[in-house]
Amino acid sequence: MDRRDFLKAGSALALAGVMPHAAVAQENRIVFGGSVPMTGSAAETGLNVMRGYECAVKFVNEEMGGVDIGGQKYTLALNLFDDASDPARASTLIQRQVDEGIGFFLGSFGSNIVLPTCAITEAAGRIMVQAGGGSDLIFTQGRNRVFGLFPRASRQFVSSVNMFKELEPAVKTISIIYTNDPFSKFQADGARALIEEAGIQVLDFIALPAQVSDVTNVLTSIRQNTPDVLVCTTHDETSILIARQMISTNTNVKMLYQTLGPQTAAYKEALGNYANAVVTQAYWSERAPFKGEYFGSAENFAKYYRANFDRELTYHMASGAACIICYLQAARNAGTLELDPVRDALAALDFECFYGHIKFTPQGDGQADLLGPLLIQRQNGEIEVISPAESASAKPIYPAPTWAERA
Repeated sequence: MDRRDFLKAGSALALAGVMPHAAVAQENRIVFGGSVPMTGSAAETGLNVMRGYECAVKFVNEEMGGVDIGGQKYTLALNLFDDASDPARASTLIQRQVDEGIGFFLGSFGSNIVLPTCAITEAAGRIMVQAGGGSDLIFTQGRNRVFGLFPRASRQFVSSVNMFKELEPAVKTISIIYTNDPFSKFQADGARALIEEAGIQVLDFIALPAQVSDVTNVLTSIRQNTPDVLVCTTHDETSILIARQMISTNTNVKMLYQTLGPQTAAYKEALGNYANAVVTQAYWSERAPFKGEYFGSAENFAKYYRANFDRELTYHMASGAACIICYLQAARNAGTLELDPVRDALAALDFECFYGHIKFTPQGDGQADLLGPLLIQRQNGEIEVISPAESASAKPIYPAPTWAERA
């Protein structure tokens, strides 16, 4: 089994058949369990999230000398497995870690994996803090031990609609393409409701299978009824597929907006100059004025990350690191590693750090007004924040150049 493991924790508890009441590891270490897609279809972003976990652990252990909780000093360790982007494999691995006595879990990437794994940790009385699943189903089925850094999918489009309303010339029509998976469908439904509420016409609302290899028929419909903005609530590989086939079929719109994909190095490598002017979401930027105790500022987090890791920095690294910081802040507030007090302290979190102002809803997802996405756009190969205006580093390129003009 492919495994990234720094410490195996809780085996004595598991052998004794006792569910842990506290996430205390051996030798004064706090161990975070979980699975991450290191291979498979979600690996591009999964590895980004994992680097964020590793970055936080490295900083706390080496720069802070550990963390003081209730008068006791602890270092941190990760116990992460490769779930290969497979929900069934992830569920098996998480159940095994529950049986081993792990109390604190970090999330995988993708709502299709977070959903079954958080059900396991919830049923076992453990805690999960994650930045990889935004489906409404994670937060609307009565769970109270899973927390997400992002707002639930249906609440993620408020800042996007605000940007659409500010663009000149005015956005009058939008079409939406989404994949039929637990995250993308909820996000598309939320986007449609907010777009129509803003008085913008939705021309087409097109569902794709969760796994898709060709969208040329869909793009024919887009060319026949061309919107000002094409919104794709799709994951990384599907976003690349859509963009490539838009280029090959000369399907042009004034703005291509894809919620996942354009943030990654793989997207830039796949599309080259064609990636310019594509708009996407980012839940963090090193240019944002965020700061706090851990890492200092957003800019300092970026500097520390680049000094210690080679993988290109995206917001996923920051959100992964923030998951661990949330655990530490909650445990410090609670003064203990006992699971129930830490859960209660997570629910009550209200603090500022390098990632932003972190506060959860009563259902466990990120407060939309505090943790909703920035809008970013590749301009001349660089990622620029284009909305909201108070955080912007550049003005939006709109209307976008045609594909031929970007060649």
